[in-house]
Amino acid sequence: MKHFLLLFVLMAFVIGCGEKKAKEKFSLTIFAAASLTEALNEIAELYKASVPEATINFNFDSAGKLQIQIENGAEADLFLSAGQKQMDAIAETHIDSATRKNLLINKVVLIVPQNSTKNIESFEDCIGDKVSVIAFGNPSTPLWDYTEGIFTFLKGWDKITPKASLGTNVKEVLSQVEAGSVDAGIVFATDAATGKNVKVVAEAPKGSHKPAVYPAAVLKNSKQPKEAKAFLDYLSSPEATAVFEKIGFEVVK
Repeated sequence: MKHFLLLFVLMAFVIGCGEKKAKEKFSLTIFAAASLTEALNEIAELYKASVPEATINFNFDSAGKLQIQIENGAEADLFLSAGQKQMDAIAETHIDSATRKNLLINKVVLIVPQNSTKNIESFEDCIGDKVSVIAFGNPSTPLWDYTEGIFTFLKGWDKITPKASLGTNVKEVLSQVEAGSVDAGIVFATDAATGKNVKVVAEAPKGSHKPAVYPAAVLKNSKQPKEAKAFLDYLSSPEATAVFEKIGFEVVK
């Protein structure tokens, strides 16, 4: 009888240890700038291969729209912006400042439809008669800020705004150029690389806008801040870095 009880206790201990070792499943909700769509979807698959208990859910949109959703109480674990302005706006109220980091750098480029015959070769050409309609992000997007900076630098902002076809995010701007419904569009270089039937004709003039830096941070209302921080750290891993660089981002070291 004593041997039986001892065996029973031992088995219970082993089973209990096994249950403790089994990692609990968790889900992360990540609000990310639309220009990160392709990169983060690929990185999430790599992450889940090494952390199978993780489920990663993305909400991709313009950084400004995501900022507003967070301010209005949307539940999320991480915020990845395509500009500092949107992150700064909620830094004191919604961001765990200890986790904030600059993750990536992008370029701003001018694209035209692949079959364009307008001989558009530079941002300066957009100010003149070659361009009747140009697509770029609306005021809620970082692209608006970068575009305003570029054409203010070129002393042509007042001539560009009447020609504007505004997109709610960079993917919408890209789609307008892909469809040939505009003469040109301003997007991030990484989005241009994923576009169909478009070509890059120019990079933004040097010094014409603030650097397109992508900050990232864990949100204060995250229900699993440790797991969120672990995924944020993974975004700087060699595996994630390789994906970002393949798509065209510069990774902040």
